[in-house]
Amino acid sequence: MGKTSKKGAAYTRAGVDIDAKMNALRAVRAEIRGTFTRGVVGDIGHFGGLFRAPGRDRLLVSSTDGVGTKLKVACLAGRHDTVGEDLVNHCVNDILVQGAEPLFFLDYVGMSRMNPAVFRQVVRGLCRACRRNGCALIGGETAELPNLYPDGEYDLVGTIVGSVPRRELITGAGIRPGDVLIGLPSSGLHTNGYSLARRVILEEAGLKLRDRLPGTRRTAADALLAVHRSYLKPVRALKRAVPIRGMAHITGGGFPDNIARILPPDVCAVVDRALWRPPPLFQFIQEAGRVDRDEMYRVFNMGVGLVIFVREARAVEAVEVLRAAGERAVAIGQVEKGRRGVILVN
Repeated sequence: MGKTSKKGAAYTRAGVDIDAKMNALRAVRAEIRGTFTRGVVGDIGHFGGLFRAPGRDRLLVSSTDGVGTKLKVACLAGRHDTVGEDLVNHCVNDILVQGAEPLFFLDYVGMSRMNPAVFRQVVRGLCRACRRNGCALIGGETAELPNLYPDGEYDLVGTIVGSVPRRELITGAGIRPGDVLIGLPSSGLHTNGYSLARRVILEEAGLKLRDRLPGTRRTAADALLAVHRSYLKPVRALKRAVPIRGMAHITGGGFPDNIARILPPDVCAVVDRALWRPPPLFQFIQEAGRVDRDEMYRVFNMGVGLVIFVREARAVEAVEVLRAAGERAVAIGQVEKGRRGVILVN
């Protein structure tokens, strides 16, 4: 017993408290179990999470992502209960654009030192989003890495696995001239462009997180920490009513890079910026930071978090279905013949 205690004390002095980590994990077990769906096999604590594979006519779709420097804002604001939601919703959207529904999720939380209160807030957000998306949180890694992360900061990464019937896979290969682009609104920056947004808002404009963001009724903290939306439910409703030709999640790379990646080589997407008004947050960043307009559309989602391609003949119906599902959907452009790429007009 004495030797074990001595080793434990030495490791703690070196910056890693195993007991704190294990206690923190035990504290969130019930919340994690609350995300379990019918496909989960076994319980928490194994070296690998187990999930029943879908039928043979289905494809597994996976994606890994992080929250980026939005975590800096969370740490500055002392609010950690939303970044887990950001992560899950972002990953759900990344597989959703191929028609996939989420099955299970795995997370990585790396801290300089285990902070049980922060850890519980992060996991609470992960679990909340998993439940809302019907996605089981079945595994992950919690690491205490002194001297790698700055004191008081942490990293958060997630991997999602979903599935889609092979015949329902959405690739964008069927996109043709005349197809209409429909935009679904974002809730804010989502999880992209925070290095630039923080520099402009907190450094160049000199705002504090508690200050009201000009043009809004929200504080800078509320605007910057607005949760990245999941588009699973409205897209699910649309898929039942209208064939979807392609979808693009507007994340890092903005409109030009994310839309172009799903286009066939002989068509281009023309996005008409006059068809929607970017929210005040984006306008403030552009003006206060003197950021070129085209760069804004390359870095940020500008108020449109998901773009859906449908046939022109079904576009009005698609917008109506999405609005009935609670979305402020709007047509934002059209597909034309040309070299693969995105043209921003107006």
